[in-house]
Amino acid sequence: MLLLLAAALAAAPSDTLIARGAPLGASPAVPVAQVLDTPDRFAAKPIILEGTVVRNCTAKGCWMQVAAAEGEAGVRITFKDYGFFIPTNSVGMQVRAEGTVSLRRLSKAQADHLAEEGASLKRDADGGALEVGFVATGVELRK
Repeated sequence: MLLLLAAALAAAPSDTLIARGAPLGASPAVPVAQVLDTPDRFAAKPIILEGTVVRNCTAKGCWMQVAAAEGEAGVRITFKDYGFFIPTNSVGMQVRAEGTVSLRRLSKAQADHLAEEGASLKRDADGGALEVGFVATGVELRK
């Protein structure tokens, strides 16, 4: 029985949907690049953020960085109330996540720390940055 299950999973089409958290609703869909261009416009309003997973937590799947493409600035997504996780091998998957944008001003030291961990930030003249985050209530991933 386990061999049949393993074979079925291995043969799953590459566009297989992986859903976590609450089902996505009717919030407007917004590409991640648009959110990054005008984050104030989207702060605290429910949207469906669309992009590509460029990195994620490889221990539990408790966060992901979503961008338009590898090497571009992205949005760090966490999951409401730590209530669900994504697969730890999600890099490269297309994502749609429903939730709200959060904005946080980082000092130079905080921005330096995140950059050392691989975060892509748009730095201010003083070395600080505006961190654009996202708290998701539901996520859909596709390979």
